[in-house]
Amino acid sequence: MESLDHLKIGQTAVIKGFSNEALSSKLIEMGCLPGETVSLSKTAPFGCPMAINIAGYELSLRKDEAALVMIELVA
Repeated sequence: MESLDHLKIGQTAVIKGFSNEALSSKLIEMGCLPGETVSLSKTAPFGCPMAINIAGYELSLRKDEAALVMIELVA
């Protein structure tokens, strides 16, 4: 399973879970719920932060936060 920080611009994935339970509640409060579809819309020049589309809005995440979100790519 891949993590959200490996998503490329334009790719879509489904959130499967989190690799760090301590930060999972923060990510859930931001709308990163298991089962939600997410797509990467843009990144900063060095890849951090990254802007994702989720639940009808754009959310910025640091790369280390995105690395905690486990995803499955949508074909």
